[in-house]
Amino acid sequence: MNKQSIQIALAYMSVVIGGGFASGQEVLQFFTGYGLIGIVGTLVSGLMFAFLGMQIARMSSKMQAKSHKDVLYILFGARLGLVVDVVLSFFLYGVGVVMLAGSGSIFSQQYGLDPLVGGVLMTVLVIATLCMNVKRIIDLISAVMPFLLAMVLIITTYSIFSYNAPIETLDAVARENNETVTGNWFVGALLYASFNIAVGFPMLAVIGGMTKQPKAAAIGGVLGGLGLGALILLLNIGLFANINQLQGIEMPSLALAGRISPILSVVMSVALVCMVYSTAVGMFFAFSARFSKPETSRFKIVSAVTVCVGLGLSLGGFSKLVGTVYPLLGYVGFALILAICFNWLRGRSIAKAQKAALDAAS
Repeated sequence: MNKQSIQIALAYMSVVIGGGFASGQEVLQFFTGYGLIGIVGTLVSGLMFAFLGMQIARMSSKMQAKSHKDVLYILFGARLGLVVDVVLSFFLYGVGVVMLAGSGSIFSQQYGLDPLVGGVLMTVLVIATLCMNVKRIIDLISAVMPFLLAMVLIITTYSIFSYNAPIETLDAVARENNETVTGNWFVGALLYASFNIAVGFPMLAVIGGMTKQPKAAAIGGVLGGLGLGALILLLNIGLFANINQLQGIEMPSLALAGRISPILSVVMSVALVCMVYSTAVGMFFAFSARFSKPETSRFKIVSAVTVCVGLGLSLGGFSKLVGTVYPLLGYVGFALILAICFNWLRGRSIAKAQKAALDAAS
């Protein structure tokens, strides 16, 4: 394992963590709402994160991809790849909008401010970041990851050991009083992995393409995927253990921090803003890069306009946007997962055929 593997793992996790489970609302709708069986769902998603992260990073490194478009065209071909690229870009833009709404919810729940205040602050931060070069953006979103990990681990570990109701009661409350994205826990787990892979795919493809060692890139993808799986599992258990006290709350993870200490709640709100920021930057970067070349004046203008429009769209409300945008993106991500798996199987078949031919020749 080298520095590149670690950077890929941290960047992969930081892009996904803000959109995937930082607030707790996503884990609540995709896992906790199914009760105890939702824990099995987190394991399914974690394994998928590791496998798919490995494949995307390795493939991008081998072809030295400059953007996620290069990888999509290999997976789907030129024509279908273009269609998938356009559809994916607009859904990723939707995730960016959800992040702006999430920032508003954080400031509203923690500080009692109008959600627009948090949305405007995040809009300014994202636009300022997108005016930097690509390497600086990657360094920034990777740097905040250790702090975010520490906060999630502290809060979830405490929450797991401080539950105050029988498991049977918690299971009943979780299943009866919470909306889920679909009626089946397994489909929910697949959808969760699917939309998060779609979220992490553009940035992972770019980072993998900057790595000249496919093996190091693959290791980074696996480590990032396993790390995400472990964090989702912990957060899901923490939410489940306190589900009877989290009804109707937009930011469950922030509520968990508040139960430990008011000071920790403030620190957690800062961590959540950082998580949301890292994902928002990744999403708006991917969308703007679809229509203009990064680090150009045109890119900066496109970024500023699209983020400002996103601020207006974010006023629809965080929970509602999560329940609408994420499942739809999950279905789009299924196509991406199938293409990655097909490419992997085809590669294995070709490798076996070549080995057989060499053995026969010798």
